[in-house]
Amino acid sequence: MVAGNGLFYPIIGFASFLVLIYWSFGDLWVNYRNGPELSFVQRNGTHFMVDGRVFYVNGWNSYWLMDHAVDHYTRPRVREMLRAGAKMGLTVCRTWAFNDGAYNALQISPGRYDERVFRALDHVIAEARKHGIRLLLSLVNNLLPYGGKTQYVKWAWEEGVGLSSSNDSFFYDPSIRNYFKNHVKALLTRRNTITGIQYRDDPTIFAWELINEPRCISDPSGNTLQDWIEEMSVFVKSIDKKHLLTIGLEGFYGPKSPKRLTVNPGEWAANLGSDFIRNSKISTIDFATVHIYPDQWFPEQELDEKLKYVSKWMVSHIEDGDKELRKPIMFTEFGLSNLSKGFQPSQRERFYKIAYDVIYESAQKNDSGAGSFVWQFLVGGMEEYNDDYGIVPWESPSMYRLITQHSCRLAISQGVLPSQKEHLKELCLQRR
Repeated sequence: MVAGNGLFYPIIGFASFLVLIYWSFGDLWVNYRNGPELSFVQRNGTHFMVDGRVFYVNGWNSYWLMDHAVDHYTRPRVREMLRAGAKMGLTVCRTWAFNDGAYNALQISPGRYDERVFRALDHVIAEARKHGIRLLLSLVNNLLPYGGKTQYVKWAWEEGVGLSSSNDSFFYDPSIRNYFKNHVKALLTRRNTITGIQYRDDPTIFAWELINEPRCISDPSGNTLQDWIEEMSVFVKSIDKKHLLTIGLEGFYGPKSPKRLTVNPGEWAANLGSDFIRNSKISTIDFATVHIYPDQWFPEQELDEKLKYVSKWMVSHIEDGDKELRKPIMFTEFGLSNLSKGFQPSQRERFYKIAYDVIYESAQKNDSGAGSFVWQFLVGGMEEYNDDYGIVPWESPSMYRLITQHSCRLAISQGVLPSQKEHLKELCLQRR
């Protein structure tokens, strides 16, 4: 009878379509529902908290996740990286939630998005959730790669509304500020096509980062950048009150800070338009960030001198978190280039160990050092994405052991969270 009414083939066709969709995405849907339960990370003074327990971060950077999730032939690298991170006991991955006007651009032009790329970001978030990894998502780049503030200025200039062709007009041009606010709103209110959850309601997201490594050299007083941070942080919080928010600073002390002379890596660092203390004190900023690149700052120094400075740099900022800011301090990038003077892989391990030890000692003393993120981790076959800092950690047994040992001692310091309990128990027993 159905065939006689001409409905048989349409029904069969629709059923086949549903089967195809399930084969393509069903595994992800099922695994998402069966993944570990995640709660929102909160802040209590100088500590992060999850389910009433202190939460320390052993994290890493893989900025490339969204870009690789766009194409089917590179998408498996996303799962491979997140699965490996979970296996090492890592808890948070920092990655880009922006690609402005470049290849595989998320934002093609102001307010116009490539849905294909947005679905790639959906995939990254869903995969992270499945593996119990949280994400620190950065919203724009101060630097040129992936568009950054330069692309925003170019858009305004091309549309005839830009006040200046200077890259720093990103921070003070009203039209560009509106471009960025529209982008923020589009991201935070995005409903994930895989999970059905709006980004602002998804605890998989650890926090938002306003901008990667902001500098406004045209105004070394810092007033321009300070105004921008205040306005944008209030705007983010008006849309999303559930997630933590940070700036994305490198940690340099500004022109009025006494530490500009005693702790900054050079006089130049106080004249970049940023100020670690002043910027991070803003009430709508939940935690402060610091980057660590001794090989860039002191290219001629020997390794021992660089490592001594690294310890001083980290301890200084943790003291700031405890005494000045009363907020957690996160070292969201640290790395050593393989182009450094006399580089050997063992030197990178020594550097990582210094950073990890400072964080662990801070945790033992209940201080504000809340975590660190290696720059950067890759999977095999990604040589073109390596900026001479990247490593595939499981290719070096000693490096892999160092990373997992740090995961275990942080887990012991905080008490293992339920979502990690069985996995970390197995991992840490192996380390003994």
